[in-house]
Parts: sequence; C-alpha cells; structure tokens
Amino acid sequence: MPTIVWFNVPAGDTGRARAFYEQVFAWAVKPFPGMEQEGYLEIATEGIGGEILPRAHPGEPITVFIGVPSIDEYVARVQEAGGRVVIQKRAVPGRGYFAICEDTEQNRLGLWKDDPTAG
Repeated sequence: MPTIVWFNVPAGDTGRARAFYEQVFAWAVKPFPGMEQEGYLEIATEGIGGEILPRAHPGEPITVFIGVPSIDEYVARVQEAGGRVVIQKRAVPGRGYFAICEDTEQNRLGLWKDDPTAG
C-alpha cells in the first residue's frame, strides 16, 4: 500500500530553517549530497526522511511524497481521479524518480519511486 516516504520543507533561508528544525526536533540536518551549492539540506528523522530546499514561490507549502511502485501508473490514476500533474516525472540521480501532482482540492503531493539506477 502506498505510504508517505519523504517530505520537502521550502525555506526562504535554508540555514535559518536548518537551525530551527535542529533546535526544535533535534533532527540531523546535513548538506544534500550533490546539491550543496543549491542550498538543499537532507533531514534524517527516526521516521521518514526529508529535505529543506530553497522556496520556489511565496506561500509554497510543505510537500509530502508517497512511495508508489510506478510513477507513470500513479500519475495516470491522479489524472483519472480529477487531479493534475504539476511537475512531470523526473529523475533524482542514483535515488529514484518523482512527479508532483495536485489533488482535486489543489493540495500538492509528490509521487516517489525508489530506483538506484535513476539518472
């Protein structure tokens, strides 16, 4: 059954956000391998992982990612149910693939497929 596997926290100042989440939750936050220059930070919790990333636009919300066996299949399911694709399937080299969708209420959600051969 698909479940939440990752989350993104957008920030105007990723260093300030890092300090906040480390102080409040004692989460381990470190530079995201290969994306250090862009300001991406990886979050390790005792549950799911996540990242702090530069905010793309004002009001951008936290996005959760749901692990699925096939991005293509679940993008089709989203569209059939009345949702839409905001960001088409993309690779995260060495990690997997994702797509960003909106549900029928304009809530954003990510779809994620682990695949260490992604490139």
